[in-house]
Amino acid sequence: MNSVMDVAGWLRDLGLGQYASAFAENAIDIDILPELTEHDLERLGIPLGHRKRLIRAIREMAHGGSSSKPVTRESPRVAPTEHPPTGTAERRHLTVMICDLVGSTALSARLDPEDMGAVIDAFQATCARITLAYDGFLADFRGDGILAYFGYPRAHEDDAERTVRAALDIVTAVAQVKTPAEEPLSVRIGIATGLVVVGDLGGEGTLGEHAVIGDTPSLAARLQALVEPGTVVVAASTRRLLGDLFHLRDLGYHKVKGIAEPIAAWAVDGVAESKTRFEAIHATGLTNLIGREDELDFLLKRQQLSWKGEGQVVLISGEPGIGKSRLVRALEERIADEPHTLLHYQCSPYHTNSALYPFITQFERAAGFRVDDTSEQRRNKLETLLAKGTPRARDTAPLFAALLSIPFGKPYARLNFNPAQQRRRTLAALLDQFENLARLKPILLLFEDAQWADGTSLELLDLIIERVRQLPVFALVTMRPYFQPPWGDLSNVGALTLGRLDSKNVESIVTQVAGG
Repeated sequence: MNSVMDVAGWLRDLGLGQYASAFAENAIDIDILPELTEHDLERLGIPLGHRKRLIRAIREMAHGGSSSKPVTRESPRVAPTEHPPTGTAERRHLTVMICDLVGSTALSARLDPEDMGAVIDAFQATCARITLAYDGFLADFRGDGILAYFGYPRAHEDDAERTVRAALDIVTAVAQVKTPAEEPLSVRIGIATGLVVVGDLGGEGTLGEHAVIGDTPSLAARLQALVEPGTVVVAASTRRLLGDLFHLRDLGYHKVKGIAEPIAAWAVDGVAESKTRFEAIHATGLTNLIGREDELDFLLKRQQLSWKGEGQVVLISGEPGIGKSRLVRALEERIADEPHTLLHYQCSPYHTNSALYPFITQFERAAGFRVDDTSEQRRNKLETLLAKGTPRARDTAPLFAALLSIPFGKPYARLNFNPAQQRRRTLAALLDQFENLARLKPILLLFEDAQWADGTSLELLDLIIERVRQLPVFALVTMRPYFQPPWGDLSNVGALTLGRLDSKNVESIVTQVAGG
């Protein structure tokens, strides 16, 4: 467990923590690092620039020149501290996760102490691997439970979402852990968000539960005790941050020990499938667009040019939360009455190693897939969707069925291609379907958060951008400033960098949000 966790910390020190789960899933630990080649990293789906950075860091580590060299720890029972304490206490807005193993006392009565120790180690290793994969901080291992923080020491704009995703993955993974008792394990998980004081509060050098001052950990602990095994429950403070990203079941109000007023609770039943991330987060509606009139005019001029047959691409760059997606929504609103096809591809920080993830999710939304659909229903929906833009839908349907993980049934012959051939044919089928749609009606293509795109998706986007020159396609690609797009020197590609708003516009936004 520790070697995998140390590799995760090393990756985060390099600014490449998004690949921790890929390394863990492929059992890449400290001893394996020096043997990795660029070809190995490419097979993991890591882009070229990041591969080069990893190879350089591995070489430096091998020659003793890296300050990020992983350090092997002795005991698997010691609470890991992948992120070192800051040395001083500070006020932070944290999302806290409490995860308890259900029935551990009864299990320990039936098992030999060594066997029970192995069960606890397996449980803790599973929780640690998943928590670190989402860039959480393991504050404490407490026998049959763990305490984890999201938002310390490194904060993300989506810490609440990361916490819930980690919790759902832990519930699934722990249920698959093998035990000497040959019975499945289960957990209860409580999550709460709030302002705390966290840091070095005079402990022994590791950050444990005593290093947090605030009622958020206590609230998370009380919540998890309310629900049945295998359930993730969130407080109102976390629920407000989740929008419609998850299926949430209202559990009502509960009176709990140590808290004067009854607390509201929601059970998390899974990840919502249908909405894009921006729509899910802003489920309650959008404020008016403020301070981006010139940028919107620029986009509208490019859109008009592209729909005359001179396909255009605009790269929109800006810091998180600065308004990239809001500007895109404003464009959508302005052209809503003009006939066109919307293709919306949303990249995800949790699927950077999942080939064609944004294209697969867009297909699923467009086809109207539901969680409870049978394989036959999914095949029928897929054929209906393909018939709109694919002349030989029956011929290419098996490729799309394989891409969408739809089991092969009687209508489809099993594909007899090697992986390279199937990949090439799938990309060609996706590209042909895109071009056929463009010949039927103008296309507004949105490719959001390109910095999180997997390598195969970027390759397909390259091919699409090459083809839009003579098609009625307006493509918008949003990204963060550190992403270096390879399309900047093309004649039909424009760039738009969003800067900060001036004080007058900020005042208007605050007034609007605060209701006057």
